[in-house]
Amino acid sequence: MVDDWRDDRIGSALRGTNPTVLRRLDAGFAVIGDVQFLPGYSVLLVDEPDVERLSDLPRSKRMAFLADMDRLGEAVERACRRLDPEFRRVNLEILGNTDGFLHAHVWPRYEWESADLVRYPVWLYPAENWRDPASALGPEHDALREAIGHELDVLSAGV
Repeated sequence: MVDDWRDDRIGSALRGTNPTVLRRLDAGFAVIGDVQFLPGYSVLLVDEPDVERLSDLPRSKRMAFLADMDRLGEAVERACRRLDPEFRRVNLEILGNTDGFLHAHVWPRYEWESADLVRYPVWLYPAENWRDPASALGPEHDALREAIGHELDVLSAGV
C-alpha cells in the first residue's frame, strides 16, 4: 500500500482514494490536474497501472482510451468556455516522458495568457508556475471540478 496517492495515481484511483478523480470513464479516469495555472487542466489516466504507452493496449481499449480523451477534452472545453469568456481552445497531448504510465493531458488555453506563451506548448511556461502554491489544486477549484464533471456526465449520456 502506498502512503501518498500521488505515488500511485492509478492504483489510488482504482481504490477510490485519489482525490483528483472527476469521473470513471470507459478506459480510464478523468482527473483534474494538481496545478491550475491554466484553470481546467485535466488528465486522463489509463485504468491499468502497468500500461506504459498507447500501443500496449489492445486496439479496442486503445480506441476507448482515445474516445475518453476526446470526451474529457470536450468537457473541459465546454466548462472553461462557460466559466471564462477568454477561453480560447484545448490542447490534447499524450507524452509519457516523465510518468511511466499512459496518460493524456488536456490543457485549456486562454486569451489572457501572455503573448510570448499563448502560441507555444504549455511546457514552456516557467518552472515557478508548476510549483507555485497559488496555482495548486484546492477548494477554490471546486466549481471548476463540478463544471467539468457535469459536462462529462452530459457527454456520457449522449445529450
